[in-house]
Amino acid sequence: MSRQQLEPVHIIGGGLAGAEAAWQLATRGIPVLLHEMRPVRSTPVHKSAALAELVCSNSLRSDDKEHNAVGLLHEEMRRLGSLVMRAADANQVPAGGALAVDREGFAAAVTAALSDHPLVEIRREEIAALPPPEWDKVIIATGPLTSPALADAIASRTGHGALSFFDAIAPIVHRESIDMCVAWCQSRYDKAGPAGSGADYINCPLTREQYHAFVDALLTAEKIELHDWEAGTPYFDGCLPIEVMAQRGRETLRHGPMKPFGLTNPHAGTAKPYAVVQLRQDNRLGTLFNMVGFQTKLRHGEQTRVLRMIPGLEKAQFARLGGLHRNTFINAPRLLDPTLRLQAEPRLRFAGQITGCEGYVESAAIGLLAARFAAAERRQEALPPPPPTTAHGALLAHITGGHLAVDTTPARTQSYQPMNINFGLFPPLTHALTGASGERLRGTQKLLAKKRAFTRRALADLESWMASEFAAAAAQ
Repeated sequence: MSRQQLEPVHIIGGGLAGAEAAWQLATRGIPVLLHEMRPVRSTPVHKSAALAELVCSNSLRSDDKEHNAVGLLHEEMRRLGSLVMRAADANQVPAGGALAVDREGFAAAVTAALSDHPLVEIRREEIAALPPPEWDKVIIATGPLTSPALADAIASRTGHGALSFFDAIAPIVHRESIDMCVAWCQSRYDKAGPAGSGADYINCPLTREQYHAFVDALLTAEKIELHDWEAGTPYFDGCLPIEVMAQRGRETLRHGPMKPFGLTNPHAGTAKPYAVVQLRQDNRLGTLFNMVGFQTKLRHGEQTRVLRMIPGLEKAQFARLGGLHRNTFINAPRLLDPTLRLQAEPRLRFAGQITGCEGYVESAAIGLLAARFAAAERRQEALPPPPPTTAHGALLAHITGGHLAVDTTPARTQSYQPMNINFGLFPPLTHALTGASGERLRGTQKLLAKKRAFTRRALADLESWMASEFAAAAAQ
């Protein structure tokens, strides 16, 4: 089948998953119609009409490809020609060991790449119902803020109600309003990372008394009231509001986003801070800093009052205050097949956070896979899922409900919750871990060796899968 004869694949949603899917299809010679409802219809959290806009943190998390599952996923995506990773690498800002980006530059780079591609057509329109029957191949990548009309249509078609959880947004502070006579610059354990110097975070120290006063203020501050229809919606544990963490115990925050470990306050001599609030650069100019892990549902007036109790932030000016939004995702293990197709209607594929993966790169990775499956199907090629030993395969296994040998029991599908990539999703190693001289490893050495073994196995198996994909395409 020649390129001129290929029918387009429709993609609904221009977030990270939809943008990545469009790029993967177009670079394989498949025409794409990308439908994005913004700016015709906005959402409670988006601020622009740019594709792949980052609405929460500007961090894609760890870039350590040897010891971290997220860093491994980054590396796999780079090897697979990811547009999201290309744009992220080109728009890095200092963030220690994390890969953080200038969010406007990142979104602009993704938007420009797709707008300029001859096989991609971007249509600014809301798809308020299931796609018409003549759209024979569709990727639904509408994300956690799927329009209510489309969400209702999906629920009606599948017969299973969509699940929901709350996600919260952290405040952003103007750099010039931070008191650097109190705060200081340092990455945890002085780690430099891909675009940093080892002094990439602004740190605000708290004494024991200041910390407990801050926790008291959080617990008593006025919060946003939930609507009746939101009352039973759970939080995603990886993104809890700070006031919810405080309710779980007075020391919870200082063992979470306010942990003081790996940091030394140069203003205090040998005295160690009891707790620390970290801020991470949010734009390339270095004028905006994001309060790391400080997502919140406090009312805006209460946020400014409580957050200005933090030493160094007494006169903080906020470019954006924290917020709360409801995320929607489908019960993917019950509904999707191993290639992300809706079992009840295989012309429809799902990708991104609506499938129940959590995180920017995870969403983009599932968009990448959905597109490669769709491209192979359009070209009448055979493409098996990536091995579960890879980060992509492990994440896919979680989403598709165990088609790659993960638990498919009713209890598992009924309790399905969003998941970030982590080594707990990978199959166990099949060989013993020993040192260079054959000695048995223990403690930290064993843990690091185990992570290196996971990542090396993953990248080797990914290369084999990529070779098989190439061979399948060449055989046509």
